[in-house]
Amino acid sequence: MRSPWFNKLSVILGRGAPLSWLLLCFLSIVALIAVLGSSASNTLDFVTSSSKPNIYSSYRRLKEQAAVDYLELRTLSLGTTRPKELDLCGKERENFVPCYNVSANLLAGFKEGEEFDRHCGMSGLGDRCLVRPPKDYKIPLRWPAGRDVIWSANVKITKDQFLSSGSMTKRLMLLEENQIAFHSEDGLVFDGVKDYSRQIAEMIGLGTDSEFLQAGVQSVLDVGCGFGSFGAHLVSLKLMAVCVAVYEATGSQVQLALERGLPAMIGNFISRQLPYPSLSFDMVHCAQCGIIWDQKEGIFLIEVDRLLKPGGYFVLTSPESKPRGSSSSRKNKSLLKVMEEFTEKICWSLISQQDETFIWQKTVDAHCYTSRKHGLPLCKEEHDAVPYYHPLVSCISATNSKRWISIQNRSSGSQLSSAELEVHGVQPEDFFEDLQVWRSALKNFWSLLTPLIFSDHPKRPGDEDPLPPFNMIRNVMDMNAHYGGLNAAFLEEKKSVWVMNVVPVNARNTLPLILHQGFAGVLHDWCEPFPTYPRTYDMLHANGLLSHLSSERCDLMDLFLEMDRILRPEGWVVISDKLGAIEMARMVVTQMRWEARVIDLQNGSDQRLLVCQKPFLKK
Repeated sequence: MRSPWFNKLSVILGRGAPLSWLLLCFLSIVALIAVLGSSASNTLDFVTSSSKPNIYSSYRRLKEQAAVDYLELRTLSLGTTRPKELDLCGKERENFVPCYNVSANLLAGFKEGEEFDRHCGMSGLGDRCLVRPPKDYKIPLRWPAGRDVIWSANVKITKDQFLSSGSMTKRLMLLEENQIAFHSEDGLVFDGVKDYSRQIAEMIGLGTDSEFLQAGVQSVLDVGCGFGSFGAHLVSLKLMAVCVAVYEATGSQVQLALERGLPAMIGNFISRQLPYPSLSFDMVHCAQCGIIWDQKEGIFLIEVDRLLKPGGYFVLTSPESKPRGSSSSRKNKSLLKVMEEFTEKICWSLISQQDETFIWQKTVDAHCYTSRKHGLPLCKEEHDAVPYYHPLVSCISATNSKRWISIQNRSSGSQLSSAELEVHGVQPEDFFEDLQVWRSALKNFWSLLTPLIFSDHPKRPGDEDPLPPFNMIRNVMDMNAHYGGLNAAFLEEKKSVWVMNVVPVNARNTLPLILHQGFAGVLHDWCEPFPTYPRTYDMLHANGLLSHLSSERCDLMDLFLEMDRILRPEGWVVISDKLGAIEMARMVVTQMRWEARVIDLQNGSDQRLLVCQKPFLKK
């Protein structure tokens, strides 16, 4: 006997209704119940999680599958309008660095060294394409092994270039068939980097180089760093040594240092200021760096003075080979006399000389400059605003700054005091609240940096994914660093990373505070390429950057092409921003061939995480 509901259905559909129609109706009702049930469950999840104070709590487990489904549905809805993937660039752009096109600069009329400077408007980028790695490129070894051994195919340096190098550190390297190996410090001969560092410490009155931090030396700008061995030693002493060197088409010092996992970027003493604020470094070091310091009426020394903090040191080491012959001796004596006369004008004191190494110390007395009879004029306040590749100036900077504090008077504690924060115009409660957010964020999204999230790896329900090892990544860039909270969280968690903290030029200038904490950092305009070589960072992080740039002239595709250029194969990108910005970014990364996931932060806001990994494209 047929049930009453079947009889009613027959009246509606007719006596001759096929069985398939009835089956379709039944499946439709079941599907409707499932959808309503799922919606109720999602609503419950949201209400439950939004009450938790931790803005990142449990988002990985609760929303990973929902994000996957969301992306799949979006892809289906796009249909045939899905953007086309970008092609790979030709072999000639494997080591492409925009803004440093010497030929174009010469044609534009730049000369006297300025053709080697940064000129972003001189060379067009051509067709949009993805910079491919060299044919024999290999993923770098993990830190600290990668500090001492790198793959020779990853850097553009040949055996002949290496052997012909005049660097004082070339004897610390061994070129093998497919590797460049750096000798460990234990094997250094006399006059090696370790002895050189100890010599500098003794020349400034310390017992050993392990006392640098106690003497106020925390951050060092290493100009023309060679192969990075001095910087590597300083890093082992817990100092932050940042290498700056000129752009080189082959045999690049910056490329080699970054490949070793050491902080470095392209920078010149030619015609423009470096993109750092005044009073940024405790020591500026030049060992055979190729700069003629007495040229252009000492304007390069004035730039060093701008960068040095009060009481900071300028260390200058001449070539290893002592001058022979009377003409060379007279030339050296003349150079030294010019240096002595000019450094007196800028209130530096020559505190020590040993062999070919000279050390000057900058004055701690801001009134010294005006008391000199033939001293230099003081800069106007606008010169210290945002020093983003401004022309070099012949005046003394920052003498009226609140940050004019001797490095010897710096607080010895690891935590910044309220007084130090207020000098930088930062409220202590804002700073420590920001730090707490990044402590929480890092603990939670570190687990996202595992290939398991981008695979169908089987696991039992309830099993936690294994955390990545502490040394999974080394070179990290925070593209919108704010107070440097992510950097601080990395250090607290004892991750073996260093962070290039980038402060956008049109954002609030918090770079002095970042540098004061002993972190690496730089000012940068993200509408332009970053001054580094391809494949130099393991991870890029950007919090709120896309929303910040929405009012700028930047093109989103150009920004992500630049991110792809500087990111290593199998490197990671973590972007936190509003849903609309994340959705636009996800569309772009599809063209970049990156693997991507959107993560709902479950804090009741429209903030989302976009976590991406760059594939290793060989052809």
